[in-house]
Amino acid sequence: MNNPISRPTFARFLTVAATFFAVAAPASAAIKVHHISLHVDQNDPAVMHLALNNIANLSTYYSGIGEDAAIELVAYGPGLNMLRADTSPVKARLTSIKQSIPGVVFSACNNTKMAMEKAEGHPITIVPEAHLVPAGVVRLVELQEGHWSYIKP
Repeated sequence: MNNPISRPTFARFLTVAATFFAVAAPASAAIKVHHISLHVDQNDPAVMHLALNNIANLSTYYSGIGEDAAIELVAYGPGLNMLRADTSPVKARLTSIKQSIPGVVFSACNNTKMAMEKAEGHPITIVPEAHLVPAGVVRLVELQEGHWSYIKP
């Protein structure tokens, strides 16, 4: 019985198939990245410690299963006190978390900062681990619109 596919044709087919799968394999093997936002709006060290525990646990879990986690904590309103250089009761913990999870982002609401400065009559400094965003609530909206998971500790 004759084979309908010649050996040279079959060999070319195998070469093309092998090339396709060699190129396609790395794309399917990409590391999954989880996007998680946390929201702190209370001047309560227990709430902030819970949020920091969440960050540590998320990072540990996802790295343990070979996946990544992009994590951003957004503080506004009374929660901004947790990121103030002069009032934060968790400064050492922020430094420790940032050192162990360098990619974590701490965002401080500039609207709240300006309101606090006006009420207190002096400039306010944010801890070096954090950066200012124009408005904390807007930042959370942007993250959720970007399909980030939302956690309120």
